[in-house]
Amino acid sequence: MNGWILAAVVVLAAGVGATLWGVVTGPLRRRAAAQNLSTALACPALLLLAQGYARPAYVDLALVLAVLGPVGTLVFARLLADELADDPPHARGPTLTAAALGAAVVLAVSLATGPGRALVKVLVVGALLVGGNLVASRALAGGMQEARRD
Repeated sequence: MNGWILAAVVVLAAGVGATLWGVVTGPLRRRAAAQNLSTALACPALLLLAQGYARPAYVDLALVLAVLGPVGTLVFARLLADELADDPPHARGPTLTAAALGAAVVLAVSLATGPGRALVKVLVVGALLVGGNLVASRALAGGMQEARRD
């Protein structure tokens, strides 16, 4: 086991384990925020595993997850807007932590990848991961209610 795989195991065990617990238990606001954070933590783990196992296909899987994860959260935010309006999620700390972790993993994998097409793909995954996580968290915190009033 190399350092990349060990880092992926730590991210998966600590981060995704905690978010899965949040999805399974608790009020709706905690479950919605945990669902968003689980995809924001699984994507960096896939990037670390891609580097650890030298499998570029895992980067493709991380790209798909970086696109579809926030989209799924936005769908939940739209469908559950009335229920979330009464008690909106407040996950600013975990959201910023997940965004920082994603950025750190993308930076480390980018440095290890070197210049080329693979680097561009990793940077796109990073931009989608961080940007999508922040937009989806904002939507969960009440951004969809502002759009409904118009």
